[in-house]
Amino acid sequence: MAISFDNALGVHPYALQIRAARAEIIANNFANADTPGFKARDIDFKQALKQAVDGSPSGNQLPLNTTNEHHLQTVPTEYSGPEVLFRTPIQPAIDGNTVDTQQEHSLFARNAMDFQAGFEFLNGSFKSLKTAIKGN
Repeated sequence: MAISFDNALGVHPYALQIRAARAEIIANNFANADTPGFKARDIDFKQALKQAVDGSPSGNQLPLNTTNEHHLQTVPTEYSGPEVLFRTPIQPAIDGNTVDTQQEHSLFARNAMDFQAGFEFLNGSFKSLKTAIKGN
């Protein structure tokens, strides 16, 4: 019987990719905290995860069975990444900058904790798969 990594790992590989992308976006916000007119950006994690799972060949949609190379594929073959949105500022600066460094710090810390939790889960899943393969 073949092992299905999609079934064994679930959405967690996608979640790690999205968390990594979000860390980059938040770090970019930090780097531009003093840039006049810079608009803070972020992603909607739930929407990005849904898009990643639905857009993957193993997601909720089944790929079209093609018999000719000229047939059109109806399901995207890869996930292109989360949609980056502008964050609604609580209080924008006079110079138009919308980065709130305290909020960014909080979001970055939470994202890092969520990334670590997802990584630990995947690590445990791989250990379980390894044990199952060995037959122990």
